[in-house]
Amino acid sequence: MGILDKKVALVTGAGQGVGQGVAFALAAEGAVLAVVGRTLDKLLSTCETIRLRGGRAEPFVCDVMDGEQIGRCVEAVVERLGGVQILINNAQVVPLGRLLEVTDAAFIDGFDSGPLATLRMMRACYPYLKGDGVVVNFASSAAVRWDASGYGAYAATKEAIRALTRAAACEWGADGIRVNAVAPHALSPGLKGWIDANPHEAEAFFKTIPLGRVGDCERDIGRAIVFLASTDAAYLTGATLPLDGGQAYWG
Repeated sequence: MGILDKKVALVTGAGQGVGQGVAFALAAEGAVLAVVGRTLDKLLSTCETIRLRGGRAEPFVCDVMDGEQIGRCVEAVVERLGGVQILINNAQVVPLGRLLEVTDAAFIDGFDSGPLATLRMMRACYPYLKGDGVVVNFASSAAVRWDASGYGAYAATKEAIRALTRAAACEWGADGIRVNAVAPHALSPGLKGWIDANPHEAEAFFKTIPLGRVGDCERDIGRAIVFLASTDAAYLTGATLPLDGGQAYWG
């Protein structure tokens, strides 16, 4: 038995990277995982690993940029697994680029997959979260970088998610729902590829992180989210937890 025993956790973007690491960490503490994402093969891989470790996980194909799919996905999770007590909004299209370069289409995709999808998923899960539910949304330290060049559009989407997180915490606290955000810096497949391709730049980058490394998706990011989802964090809501090894200064 773990500290999240038998709670149903819905994790978006759980087929790889940070979402997968979070799913592994939650499952290790007894949560039943609804593994949500766009690519079935990746979802099945995550589920298989959780099952091999002794946990329970089911795949649910959903494009979070489609509001109707979100509604159907939540209904399917509740029908198959019995409810939703933990919601992790991780999936997001990343609109990187300098302000004169980033396209309107990329910016809109960032908002559709980020704050709009987060809001839609929270609304869809709200009836099932009432009582003792937990939501963890994904922000980013891009909003407080020492040099925001190339990160403006992405940071804007993430700051919108932080605003929604705070509002939900204030509005839903009376319903027994806690809502927090994390700002992770994790070794996703994309970042790992960049590190492997640019070893000298990566070495300089590591020096900007006080702890000297990028966070592990499961051990560093996932375990922190386990804390947020547990009763150990029962009096914490409306907050943003930086998980970036001390790199960004949040003030």
